[in-house]
Amino acid sequence: MEQAKTIKGFRDFIGPEALKREAIKQLLIKKFKAYGFIPAETPIIEFEEFVKGSNQQDEAISDIFKLKDKGDRELALRYEFTFQLKRLTQGKRLPFRRYQIGEVFRDEPISTNRFRQFTQCDVDVIGSTARDEAEILKLFSEIFKENGIDATVFINNRKLLNEILDEQGINDKGRKEQIIREIDKLDKLSESEVKDNLKKFGAEKLLNLFKKPEEYFKKYESYKEIKELKDFCRAYSIKVEFSPTLARGLSYYTGSIFEIKLKGMRESIAGGGSYQINNVQSTGISFSIERLASLSNVKGQGVKCIIISIGQDKEQDRESIKLAQVLREKSISCFIMDKISKALDYANQEQIPYVIFLGKDEIKKKKAKLRDMKTGKEEFLAEPALIKKLSQ
Repeated sequence: MEQAKTIKGFRDFIGPEALKREAIKQLLIKKFKAYGFIPAETPIIEFEEFVKGSNQQDEAISDIFKLKDKGDRELALRYEFTFQLKRLTQGKRLPFRRYQIGEVFRDEPISTNRFRQFTQCDVDVIGSTARDEAEILKLFSEIFKENGIDATVFINNRKLLNEILDEQGINDKGRKEQIIREIDKLDKLSESEVKDNLKKFGAEKLLNLFKKPEEYFKKYESYKEIKELKDFCRAYSIKVEFSPTLARGLSYYTGSIFEIKLKGMRESIAGGGSYQINNVQSTGISFSIERLASLSNVKGQGVKCIIISIGQDKEQDRESIKLAQVLREKSISCFIMDKISKALDYANQEQIPYVIFLGKDEIKKKKAKLRDMKTGKEEFLAEPALIKKLSQ
């Protein structure tokens, strides 16, 4: 029988890697809820036209997975969550604050850090203010800190980019979007490559303008929004850096835009900004679990111990089951095995930290023998002491 393989760009997650992802998700959900966000779940498959929306020139749109059902309807896999907010927010009281963690899909070339399926995490405020923007940045700065990641927050504003292009006589909306998409490639391509691309639009001189110090940009009316965001960030004790070339490739952004990057890393680890949903000012930010897991120092908690029922008679089985249920009620992960050598080998191979021996002598003494698999140390412990030890 031919060995089953995953499709190129898709992966399985098991063992320590899966446990780490789970631990990160649990941390995220705890943080999202602490900031007043509520969960949402949406379909993976939508009508193709709904997925495309009004942003059909965006690169991400060209990479959507397309499919048809038996009714010959043109469908697509979701490539992100933002477009689905158009449906979720209808009739909702504002502000509507939601978080979502789930799978998204891109039919694009794969690389070391780019796959066709990944788990995206979003928080969005529909009916947002500059304070909400700063609060979201604060939330994410805490998330990265708790994952042991030293990141820098970069901010800009699409209104400022448009104002600069207007000043340079670039007024056509379609041309503007193309130029902004080229500018956004500065963190992926060399300056000379971006300059060559901008020459196609007669906009190569923009690069020299964007090299000017922040003080220069204060003359633009749109800079006021950047200043307001920076003031709120100071109130939240967040350090942010103004980056005039930060553009974000998606065309639906209409105001503040931000990216979070690791020092020495060209690609962002999170990004977002402000946009309009159903003509309502909104703000959101997103990142992938995969990117966060590759950088995080968080460790997942697997099985804590194996209970070895020595002798395998009915009394020992009953006592082993009883002990397992007591431990599970205390949120201590465990399961029962019978053969000593097999259980010890399993614990070593799967890096399970403890085994509990439960035989006639242990039952008679009303104590279990606990072995630390790392040190080999063994001790007889009554149930309260055993629970205390395994809860550490």
